[in-house]
Amino acid sequence: MKVLLVEDDASLREGMGELISDLAEVRSVGEVSSALAALGQERFDLVVTDLRIGGGESGGRSVLEAARKGRQAVAIVSAASPEEVARALRPFVPDGVLVKPFQIEDILGLVERFLAVHRNVELASRGQVPSESDWVECAPGVHLASPGGKAAGAIWVRLAAAGQWAWSARPRGREAALLLEGELEIEGTRFVAPATFFVGADETPEVRTPTGCLVITLGLDG
Repeated sequence: MKVLLVEDDASLREGMGELISDLAEVRSVGEVSSALAALGQERFDLVVTDLRIGGGESGGRSVLEAARKGRQAVAIVSAASPEEVARALRPFVPDGVLVKPFQIEDILGLVERFLAVHRNVELASRGQVPSESDWVECAPGVHLASPGGKAAGAIWVRLAAAGQWAWSARPRGREAALLLEGELEIEGTRFVAPATFFVGADETPEVRTPTGCLVITLGLDG
């Protein structure tokens, strides 16, 4: 599991990095340019960024937008309230907000929520693939299945070759997904199985597949 930490306060960055490293591999950077370079080099299960990185809200917005393009989850760290953060970032919606000042258990709990959903979707994928009777067509060439019921968590998505769809496996988003078979393009970003991606809050991105694909998803709690 990989986390990108973006914080321009060196002492805070070091302290947060040490805490996160107990749960995941962490890469820490102190500038927006370094964050954007890191996002261009590798994928992360979670990006944790200060809202006012570099002294202004545009820094946090830039990191959020870049992570979104790669379908990576983003948590914003800010002294402002969640409502104020939401207003500052519109139309983007962060997947989590960590309000300063925070306690050790606050940051550990935040990171663990995101990492747990990625772990759990991988575990769920090792179960039995839904039978044909479980699949329901929700759009031409697009089938969904939730054998244990949506309340049980896992939702499977199957798209036929050359299929396209406005992703809505879980309304209001906030879900980790594992591409098990085939290829999938999400608003210009291409994934080839096996690959993970994250659908953020209130998102219904356009997806298409040249080959057909099979995906399993789990929602993020909280």
